[in-house]
Amino acid sequence: MTRFLWLPVGLTLLCRFGSAFEVHRKPMKSTLIRTTTTTTTTHRNTRQRMSSATWPLAAEKEEGSSSSSGSGSNVEEYKNAPTKILSNFFTKEDAKTEDPLMDIDFNAPKITKVSNLDTLAQMLDAELYNKEWFVTGNVNPIYFLDDFEFQDPDVKLTGIEDYARGVNKLFNQQTTRAEIISTIASTTVPNTITITWRLSGSVNIGPGLTIKPYICYTDFTIDEESGLIAFQEDRFDIPGWDILLSALFPFVIGKITAPAAPPVPPRPTPPVLPSPKTTSNNNDTSSPLDKFMQLFN
Repeated sequence: MTRFLWLPVGLTLLCRFGSAFEVHRKPMKSTLIRTTTTTTTTHRNTRQRMSSATWPLAAEKEEGSSSSSGSGSNVEEYKNAPTKILSNFFTKEDAKTEDPLMDIDFNAPKITKVSNLDTLAQMLDAELYNKEWFVTGNVNPIYFLDDFEFQDPDVKLTGIEDYARGVNKLFNQQTTRAEIISTIASTTVPNTITITWRLSGSVNIGPGLTIKPYICYTDFTIDEESGLIAFQEDRFDIPGWDILLSALFPFVIGKITAPAAPPVPPRPTPPVLPSPKTTSNNNDTSSPLDKFMQLFN
């Protein structure tokens, strides 16, 4: 019964994706945070951002377990009391449960830097369209720096594996969708790719809570030197109170709160990954004759 008394608190945390994380305090790279804050200022001023957003944090790590088993994390700091309290109200994973992300090689070699940001956006669009990793956690680690960072007003998180396990645990994998609308290189913020997508489904809080479909904007900050994703920030087209109220009282949707985001029409042609020869010109050793002959292949 006590668990459900905390439900209203838990709902305030639906604004961010997350899972069963334990605090591991670890130095942040402040230079990266400052750079990202600068590059995303334009977005913060142009779209509504949830001030109460956070990653729901859950069951404590079993003693002696490690991050590679899916039970640990690199969450570095709880920034407020409700977030820390809520960490006790998520269901702990059964140790015998098969790892849903066991097929992902989180130590896979990184891709060679893609010189054209539009090409990288095209690659990510195809990956996200097919894998929907914003809710499934089925990420492709080759695109991310080892010290990839996610940050919001309540939580700092380092590492793509912890991010992946977080979203996989939070969202109901049978019902939740992250339908990709577009993935484009920003023309206003340097080294940034913005993904527009529609979130729908439910989250694993209490008996399960349905999410009113709404539009999300994810900004990937690309590290200029490596060409890999260094930072992620999510924004939303409706305020936090709207998401909260719609989850608690669905009958107010479209009356007091905004209507659900309309369905995403299917694309005429599903996106495909560009061929490897388009991902980088750095290792192109083909002769002019080879390039000429390729025109006839």
